Amino acid sequence: MDTGTHIVMGFALGGLATLDPVVASDPATKYAVMTAAVIGSQAPDIDTVLKLRNNAVYIRNHRGATHSVPAVVLWPLLISSLLFIIFPESNFLHLWLWSQIAVFMHVFVDIFNAYGTQAFRPFSSRWIALGVINTFDTFIFSIHVIGLLLWALGLHPGHTFIVIYVILIGYYILRFQMQGAIRNAVRRLIPDAEEIIIAPTIRFNQWRIAVKSPDHFYVARGYRRSVTILDKYKRVPIPESELFEAAKKDVNLDAFLHFSPVYRWEVAEYNDCYEVKFIDLRYRNNGYYPFVAVVQLDLDYNIVGSYTGWIFSEEKLRKKLTFLPGDQN
Repeated sequence: MDTGTHIVMGFALGGLATLDPVVASDPATKYAVMTAAVIGSQAPDIDTVLKLRNNAVYIRNHRGATHSVPAVVLWPLLISSLLFIIFPESNFLHLWLWSQIAVFMHVFVDIFNAYGTQAFRPFSSRWIALGVINTFDTFIFSIHVIGLLLWALGLHPGHTFIVIYVILIGYYILRFQMQGAIRNAVRRLIPDAEEIIIAPTIRFNQWRIAVKSPDHFYVARGYRRSVTILDKYKRVPIPESELFEAAKKDVNLDAFLHFSPVYRWEVAEYNDCYEVKFIDLRYRNNGYYPFVAVVQLDLDYNIVGSYTGWIFSEEKLRKKLTFLPGDQN
């Protein structure tokens, strides 16, 4: 989920904690737990700072180690231990318990996004992405804000958020049913589909779809229970050539291939270099595919420039690349 949603969920968990008799009866524990709930709801996303290094490092590591099984255990211990220093009169067991709930909830809700997490590391490096909730979901964010406003107006926070989370369970069930209807529509439209990747959008009834069949990639849009194919590409394996072997040594392309399950590639040849481009098919937006990896190599297959990340125009991509090629052959 986005940072804003994680923040309001942290406050919501602080409200739920008031149902804990130890928290409700002890002011020191109450303040410590509410602080821990907010911090714990943010802590796993500390790896966002990797963006400051470069996109390749961020793509390979975001929602990886910081969302893993060891992290879910260690974050609460760290948070509760530090807060116990500030609130020494608090109940450490309950402080740790609510820290644990906050961290677990952060990782748990991220699983429902299309981006997903590597939540089972170190046992498995597989990305778990259920793709039923958009990174920012208007309903989820809004209902949390409503709950916080009701709390501010004097309603009991624990009772308020119990009701809200029961509603949210129903909402998640509904989203799974909606995704299932889209998946069934895809199977009717493309009977030989081997893999179907469905991702939500910020629009409630609209979905992005990428499909692998034995011979083709399909890019489609889902709306309500109907599916429209937007693009179809011949499925061509990556060539086993010296050019591609050299390109795959680039850290940006390596990060892209680590993250992207469905993509196509293309090669451009210029007077002074080759340009290998990989295009993720999951994120079509207004006819453009913004998530790419580009590697530029000289005529001897030495890497002279590369980039991976989100680019919404060819002009901006050229500005990101360090090497500007000459005329195309």
